[in-house]
Amino acid sequence: MAWEVGELFIGYALIMAVIWTPRPLQHWLYFIALGWFVVSISLSFESWRAMGCCVAGFWRSSWIVGVAFVLAGIATWLAATLHTLHHPGGPARWVLTFGGYAVWALFQQLLLQGYFLGRALRIIPNPNWAALLAASVFALAHLPNPVLTPLTLIWGLTACLVFIRSRNVYPLAIAHAVFGICVAITVPASILHNMRVGLGYLNYHPRPTHLSQSDHVVSTSEWVRADAPTRR
Repeated sequence: MAWEVGELFIGYALIMAVIWTPRPLQHWLYFIALGWFVVSISLSFESWRAMGCCVAGFWRSSWIVGVAFVLAGIATWLAATLHTLHHPGGPARWVLTFGGYAVWALFQQLLLQGYFLGRALRIIPNPNWAALLAASVFALAHLPNPVLTPLTLIWGLTACLVFIRSRNVYPLAIAHAVFGICVAITVPASILHNMRVGLGYLNYHPRPTHLSQSDHVVSTSEWVRADAPTRR
């Protein structure tokens, strides 16, 4: 149990360090954190099935994808009505803007469920409390963003509870991507700060002619920095 607690503490401390450290030290901390997770997961690796990377349970939890699309559709309609909707444009622009984020959504779910929730379940007997712990640290990594912090708490808890029952990360990753893209195109950048968190949120300076998702922390540690021009 001491090793499990140590893994959680060190892994989370490194994520927070990456989020709250300015460049160029941030780049070095990123590779240190990435190396830690690779080594830690390798040492305690059980199976891909335990990580949620399997076929079993996919359809049992696929309903979450449908819910994500329905909620995203409603939010998009409201944003269009309130004139806050902004999107890249054609299909190619959508792929260039959000393709990397979709991959990052899968990586986040692997970290949340495969790493943090998996270890929390081995420490805390009650699965509901373990899910709440994992969701809480996930949400705290999105401070001080006033939009992403509460949303990630709700999503993190929901995703963890669904994962406990289905043990499949793929539907959660798809739903995560849908929710994240929906937030990015419906919430004004003046509030969302283009989905930055941590130090990036505090240092955000809007560009008058270009909305960018570069150098931001989209979720748990958001180390993906891809330029994502959008149109207001």
